[in-house]
Amino acid sequence: MSTEPVTATDPGTAPGPDPRVTVAVITRDRCASLLRTLDALAALPERPPVVVVDNSGGDSTWRAVRDHPAVTRLLRPDANTGALGRNLAARHARTPYVAFSDDDSWWTAGSLRRAADLLDRHPRLGLLAARTLVGHEAADDPLNAVLASSPLPCEPDLPGRPVLGFLGCACVVRREAFLRVGGYHPLLFFGGEETLLAYDLAADGWGVVYEPDLRACHHPDQGERTGRSAVVRRNQVLTTCLRRPWPVALRAGAELALAAALGRPGARRALKETAVRLPAAVARRRTLPPHVERAARLLDGREAKGGAG
Repeated sequence: MSTEPVTATDPGTAPGPDPRVTVAVITRDRCASLLRTLDALAALPERPPVVVVDNSGGDSTWRAVRDHPAVTRLLRPDANTGALGRNLAARHARTPYVAFSDDDSWWTAGSLRRAADLLDRHPRLGLLAARTLVGHEAADDPLNAVLASSPLPCEPDLPGRPVLGFLGCACVVRREAFLRVGGYHPLLFFGGEETLLAYDLAADGWGVVYEPDLRACHHPDQGERTGRSAVVRRNQVLTTCLRRPWPVALRAGAELALAAALGRPGARRALKETAVRLPAAVARRRTLPPHVERAARLLDGREAKGGAG
């Protein structure tokens, strides 16, 4: 089976470049994967400008991709910025909309044009979560079904299904909305950071929806990056401390403490890192407005019944 990226074409896709969407790509020490992503983005009929944020420790990635035809701008921060690299890329974008990719994901032909059309038609729409297709088999990411069955009620001025979650490498944002809420939160850095951004967009009055007609391809490495489960656990608790009522936050902290006591994978590290960051979370705490908290509680109830938020 070929290892080259396949860019599918949506029926009815209009030909020619589309100047409305920049693709922002963050990368760290995965040059081969990044080149595959850039090749796929260069092949899109929309010909989007691409801003790459290179979080790598050395110069090899920069040297390999600086002259790639897809790259409009290559940014090299002084230190690893994690998910905050997306904030940096969005600030350098010159288009009204920004699509996010990681160095192992890209967009199918027509998806960026479709996203821009939806954002043009729905001025309150702040973020579109795409359907994610995984690997050469284009299998549905499990999150697709979770988002499609969101219990949040539809809103007449928004397309798609309202959600309070998404995959960071498979979403398109209204740049104005993303920057106005501050983008990704610096306290979380990376790992499960999407929920807090969805909360903040909704709290600021923007719509966040799942639209399965938009498709992103994700070809992750076979092995999980070391320590990711601990970071995700940590950020789940910090997100509740930053935005949810204290009973919700305390319950999340107690569940993490119990998991650590039982020796669950990553829980002890997560608890330690949460404790270190807790004073900063309390200092930056800003609870959700009532209508967003009600939506979050709907999703809490779903998790309690065995679903996902």
